[in-house]
Amino acid sequence: MPKSPQSHLDPRQPLVVDTTKLPRQPGATRALNRVVPAPADLGLEMISVPEGSDLTLDMSMTSVSEGVYISGTATGSLTGECGRCLNEIDKSFEVSIAELYAYADSTTEETTDEDEVGRMQGDLLDLEPAIRDAIVLMLPTNPLCRPDCPGLCPDCGVHFDDLPADHSHEEIDARWAALRNLSNNKE
Repeated sequence: MPKSPQSHLDPRQPLVVDTTKLPRQPGATRALNRVVPAPADLGLEMISVPEGSDLTLDMSMTSVSEGVYISGTATGSLTGECGRCLNEIDKSFEVSIAELYAYADSTTEETTDEDEVGRMQGDLLDLEPAIRDAIVLMLPTNPLCRPDCPGLCPDCGVHFDDLPADHSHEEIDARWAALRNLSNNKE
């Protein structure tokens, strides 16, 4: 029994692709190149793709016997803060996308789990889940402004790059403080 689509796709949405011009003959290929606004919440707590920023899709759609195979890259920009020094991070990214979108009447309905393969709704497919998965999985959970970022001094909170090389804080154990005063009195 075919499963009914969980939600209706809107072809006006930027990440919804209409495949009507792609012949349903295995091997037929069409380019898919577009710049779309990034969806909301595309990232992690400390680093993400800013909502509405440009995502450049450089992909191809290929007809296969079970559906449409999408492959290519998505590029854009990331913003966030360094996990060591809290400086701003602003850099670009490129991530590879490779996803099969199965036709509604294909045998993948019977041979795969519902979340294993993307599903087409008529001639429409939604790239957002594949792009979201690819981008979020490549993001570091603890982003760094640069690989050798020294971070902040744990005692004074100043960035180590702004401190002299011999920077240190003298810590006196409160239990020995009275003895220190004794040695100072003998001088």
